[in-house]
Amino acid sequence: MREHPIYDWLRRRPYVLDVGIAGALALWGFGIGSVLGSFLVGVGFIGLFSIPLIFRRTYPIASFTAISLACAVQLIVVDTWIPLDVGFLLSLYAVSAYATKQWARIGALVVGGLGAILGSIDWLGTTGSFLFSVGIMGALVAFSWTLGDLLRTRRAYVGELEERARRLEIERDQQAQIARAAERARIARELHDVVAHSLSVVIAQADGGLYAGSSDPGAARESLATIGATGRQALTEMRRLLGVLRNDGDSTVLAPQPSLGQVEELVGNLRGGGLAVSLEITGTPRPLPSGAELAAYRIVQEALTNTLKHAGPGAKAFVTLAYEPALLRVSVRDDGRGAAAANDGRGQGILGMRERVALYNGTFTAGPRAGGGFQVVAELSLLSLPAGGEKS
Repeated sequence: MREHPIYDWLRRRPYVLDVGIAGALALWGFGIGSVLGSFLVGVGFIGLFSIPLIFRRTYPIASFTAISLACAVQLIVVDTWIPLDVGFLLSLYAVSAYATKQWARIGALVVGGLGAILGSIDWLGTTGSFLFSVGIMGALVAFSWTLGDLLRTRRAYVGELEERARRLEIERDQQAQIARAAERARIARELHDVVAHSLSVVIAQADGGLYAGSSDPGAARESLATIGATGRQALTEMRRLLGVLRNDGDSTVLAPQPSLGQVEELVGNLRGGGLAVSLEITGTPRPLPSGAELAAYRIVQEALTNTLKHAGPGAKAFVTLAYEPALLRVSVRDDGRGAAAANDGRGQGILGMRERVALYNGTFTAGPRAGGGFQVVAELSLLSLPAGGEKS
């Protein structure tokens, strides 16, 4: 709801309202000099009751104390109520609404109740109207204090809501940052798999083509063709991955993500690069969630890339995809040098494969085989994933 311009202006300048209230009270009590019998005494009372009201928000305890002392002086000097007594109710409201100390708020209520009793005694004595006067003034004191306490409670509630909204905004921004970081990590992992595999194939083909170039031009041309096809495939996948980072609204057509149906093509390309690879599929192949298929494909790709880089010449690789009711087991092993191969310490392949398997509550092992070679085994749990869906 839109606030009224005058209310909004006063809300942002509370001191103007307080000065106005103090001025209005001073004008209302301007004629009490005749009641008190002295103009100077009247002006003094006006100052004692009105000036502290200017500071009722910033110094509520001091303001209430000053006006309470003025009321005590009134009980001594005057035997009747005066219009300036309204200032006591205003200061009581202020200390209840703005004082941060609980003892000050409770003490102000007690002082108000005591003032109602002493004022009634001073003005009416102990006549029949005494109890009526105490009841009326006590009700005014209770009403003023309660109204201020309600305002303080509402202000605290609104402040808590604003703080909660601020925290939610911060949490939303943090979640967005975490999501962006996770997406960047995913893209980095995908790029690592694509680039590492493609460059390994390109290097192997280039070395083979260079070796066979002088004696077998046909083999060299075949190596060059494989290099070109591998490079184009890598470029297509890199464009697909980097396309998600674009924010210019282009309707770029992205190639589909690799799936287990392309494992045979992957194995064929590596065979063409000189790596002896066999593929075995057990169980009944069935449609799987696209994320699970991509994870399985990348595991095979990364494991064969490591074989190509580290297994050494003459090594053989064996890929097994085992479809079971509750899981998909992916096994890639070789009979090469395996863990004995040199390592530059910069590879992220094993870590990336482990992270992919963790997304599907699976298990992952990688290490040397008994008798030589290296083995990667990943089991992707498929119990909670409907065919063709994504993990939620």
